[in-house]
Amino acid sequence: MSTPGIVVSSGIAFGQARILKQHDNDLDYRLLPIDEIPSEQAKLKDAIHQLVQHLNAGLDKLDPDSEHYLLIEADIMFLEDEELIKQLLNTIEVQQFAACVAVERVFAQQVNLLKAMEDPYLANRAQDVHCLSNRLICAIHGSISHDLENLTQPTILLANDLTPAEFALLPLENIAGIVLKTGGLTSHTAILARSAGIPALLSCDFDNAIQNNQALALDALSGKLHINPRESELKALKKLKADDLAHKQKLQKFKKLPCETLDNHPIQLMANVGSLSDFTHLSEVGADGVGLFRTEFMLMNVSTMPTEDVQYGLYCDAAQLLNGKTLTIRTLDIGADKELPCLALPCEDNPALGVRGTRYFLQHPHLLKTQLKAVLRAANHGNIRLMFPMINQVEELDQLFNLINECQQELDNEERGFGELSYGIVVETPAAVMNLASMLPRLQFVSIGTNDLTQYAMAADRTNPSLTKLFPSLSPAILTLIKMTLDVSKKHNIPVSVCGELASNPNVAPILIGMGIDELSVNVNSLLELKSALSKQDLSTYQRWGVEALKLQRIEALNHYVSHCS
Repeated sequence: MSTPGIVVSSGIAFGQARILKQHDNDLDYRLLPIDEIPSEQAKLKDAIHQLVQHLNAGLDKLDPDSEHYLLIEADIMFLEDEELIKQLLNTIEVQQFAACVAVERVFAQQVNLLKAMEDPYLANRAQDVHCLSNRLICAIHGSISHDLENLTQPTILLANDLTPAEFALLPLENIAGIVLKTGGLTSHTAILARSAGIPALLSCDFDNAIQNNQALALDALSGKLHINPRESELKALKKLKADDLAHKQKLQKFKKLPCETLDNHPIQLMANVGSLSDFTHLSEVGADGVGLFRTEFMLMNVSTMPTEDVQYGLYCDAAQLLNGKTLTIRTLDIGADKELPCLALPCEDNPALGVRGTRYFLQHPHLLKTQLKAVLRAANHGNIRLMFPMINQVEELDQLFNLINECQQELDNEERGFGELSYGIVVETPAAVMNLASMLPRLQFVSIGTNDLTQYAMAADRTNPSLTKLFPSLSPAILTLIKMTLDVSKKHNIPVSVCGELASNPNVAPILIGMGIDELSVNVNSLLELKSALSKQDLSTYQRWGVEALKLQRIEALNHYVSHCS
């Protein structure tokens, strides 16, 4: 018997089932007697205190720069928020709800607010808050931990979901695989599972009849959970696991090798990162530098905008970790589709077409200048490039460079030094492609963001799963826009990179190189696979593939061609 799920961390695992029980959904909704309200409020405050203590104990075991640490800190900050606690206590007093019911109601409101936002990061944060609600209810009932200390055998965990804090405190040496009923490709649990190299399935509606210690086989290559697998299934999966491990082992030889074609044409292969902890993994895969540092991630869980000095320190640390390799900083890419606690962003009817990215900061130049001055100062300490998102026309660049001049003058007046920067833009709209010739005289590089370029060219929300298959990035329209960008950039001797998900596809990357792309910036986990894929043929072969791909006029034909290039 097997049940399907979404693969978020590939691999194959065998182990005993261990089900993480969460609180009983049958809460008592009866009104509290008035004289019991104070004791119920005290029970809530004690549970919050106990859970925060438990989470802080977990922090003591972790590296402060790790993703785990930062996510647990976010949970603690949420639990200690005075407004949240006030709302919970008020709900108990005014509505006469038990502490558990108050938590369920108030946290559900927070979850719904986050889900209503169009930004995928915050939508996934909603799931974290929902899990935290369950943990707090368990704490109110007197149960905080999952009692996993007694695990001695390879174990496959099954749960509705895991908070980042729960994941960070797992005895990973005995966790062979993870299966969750909820979650998505970009959820925190998915990110952490991939980072830890643990095979994982999400959105897997496993049978409630599964019992602890039952034999399971997790196929996180094809996306199946096998329950009490037959001997023939075990034999086939063991062979698949051996083949997968052998493939990953072969990729290790590319760690210290440069990225180049079979005829030694060099290719710049960079990494997309979102936090300082990501930088520590770059040496493991031999990245040539960072092609996209998503600086808005540092705002996701802070209540106030980071000061110039805080940002300066962050960028200096990043540059130091790269040890002279290129660091490409993207200015804060935020707006009405990314609701951040430290900024009062307006609601918009159509936020994807609203005040986002550079548009927002040109309306709030004092915020942009804080970041610009921090980056300018950090340029004294490393090889730093700066690029701006959502640029459509040269007038926007004029405003930006006026602000840069102001920042340089202010730093001079303040007797604080600054270094030289290379400047670029993220091409992510058809308007940017068509207006590129007017902007290139002011730029030193161009990066194509294929995720948003697809969204705006196809008029299809890239977060809507019912549309992504019909309007994919690998399409004749998007390849044509990439070719247009390349043609005009090459006339001005401006290098072009691709930093969207399209670049991470090992079947597509050779075609992009063949079309003339100078640099690819991809997820860290994709780097070794891409090095391998790009080393298999001469540059002339990739150039021929690029020419042939551009001739195809149907999405299905293009996908078929790309999948058969080898």
